[in-house]
Amino acid sequence: MQRATESDVVSALQDEAAEVRRAACELAAGLPPSDFIILLNDPDPRVVEACAFALGESGAYDAVPDLISVARDHDDPLCRETAVAALGNIGDERARETIINALNDSVQIRRRALIALANYGGDEVRQAIQDRLTDRDWQVRQAAEDLLSVSEEVLP
Repeated sequence: MQRATESDVVSALQDEAAEVRRAACELAAGLPPSDFIILLNDPDPRVVEACAFALGESGAYDAVPDLISVARDHDDPLCRETAVAALGNIGDERARETIINALNDSVQIRRRALIALANYGGDEVRQAIQDRLTDRDWQVRQAAEDLLSVSEEVLP
């Protein structure tokens, strides 16, 4: 209803209930600015996933180091996948290596990493995409083919 204040958001981010913290992330775009990054360290993976999504959607460049950490090290694959997607959406060069390394993770994360690489260019990215043409998963192979067929303006 657009009536939340910054103190409401701060309270929601610190709430005992994971559902409240997750809801705050899901509504982040319509809430007053606040430090959602702290929830990337939340004990509940559902909160971390929602936070990573919100940060990616908002283009939060200041969250890139924390998102890199989640993408590399989080125990929950959905958190890693969402962090990779967020990094791709933000498009910061600091995330390039992490996204390329995610091409060696589970199949869902490999697919997401390929999509994330669409925001990056260069020989290293092109080679990483070409390497996925022989992936054991057909959807990963298809995503790699699709990316390689994109015009030079989209994939430098």
